[in-house]
Amino acid sequence: MSAQNKQFKLAARPVGVPKDSDWEFTNAAIPAAGEGEVLVRVHYVSLDPAMRGWMNDAKSYIPPVGLGEVMRAGTVGEVIESNNPAFSVGDHVTGYHGVQQYGVSDGKDLVKVDPSLAPLESYLGGLGMPGLTAYFGLTDVGAVKEGDTVLVSGAAGAVGSLVGQIAKIKGARAVGIAGGPDKCRYVVEELGFDACVDYKADSFLNDLKEPLKSGVDVYFDNVGGDILDIALARLNRHARVVICGAISQYNNTTPVQGPVNYLSLLVQHARMEGFVVFDYVKQYGEGVQQLATWYSQGQLKFKEHVDTGIENFPSTFLKLFSGENFGKLVLKVIED
Repeated sequence: MSAQNKQFKLAARPVGVPKDSDWEFTNAAIPAAGEGEVLVRVHYVSLDPAMRGWMNDAKSYIPPVGLGEVMRAGTVGEVIESNNPAFSVGDHVTGYHGVQQYGVSDGKDLVKVDPSLAPLESYLGGLGMPGLTAYFGLTDVGAVKEGDTVLVSGAAGAVGSLVGQIAKIKGARAVGIAGGPDKCRYVVEELGFDACVDYKADSFLNDLKEPLKSGVDVYFDNVGGDILDIALARLNRHARVVICGAISQYNNTTPVQGPVNYLSLLVQHARMEGFVVFDYVKQYGEGVQQLATWYSQGQLKFKEHVDTGIENFPSTFLKLFSGENFGKLVLKVIED
């Protein structure tokens, strides 16, 4: 065990893209587990677009991270000290210990995971919050059914890549939007989408015509902005638009760009609904079980983009907004 607990704390509210001065890197004492608590050594930290919203002092579905507090983030690690009968030393658990190497918990927010079934980092991706987001967002909010055409933006990302795969499992067509030919090739050839269109290509709008010639029954939105408007213009009657995220808008210094083509919802008798995965916390067990079953059967593939070194957190976090990450972005913080 190292002598100190390396942490990143929120030092300032970012304006636009977070910069180095918005963070404070500290070395704190390793905490001890109190009565009924466990001490967890964090192996991996999950880096998610939602974290950018948690940094703003604004009303949301969850309180913002306070200035001077360890940056909130999902984690997976190992119990190294336990005063809680529900957990033993050596158990591997997921939780929300934030961007640090060690965290203490009363156990209420911890979920045991089995590293023999899947790599630990997968429990922050396909078998974690992104997987659950894709599962509940598509099956419940999107009400996907056999024969639907499902369009998903951010198709090579942690959530989008799973949305398309689940759509295929459910008997729907899956059309992705991603940035760059390599990501589009991966989405089609490795993940089994029916098509993927490169939004960075000059021919983007024309390229959408063929895969969407029968329209869109479910649009799963991860990016917002212009892409959302483009999708709204292609909705079928009684289509469902699932608002999961809007990463194109998170670092805006001007007002968020709302949809222009919203009247398509009226014309097509369609609906648009936002959600967060925390809405389904009581059903997490069901979701994880289903995702794990599909994974074990070879029907789901996960891809993790792993960077190493807690000191690299600020630069690694920014990869979410530049599109550099390929798959679920995680940071390995354990020191070998």
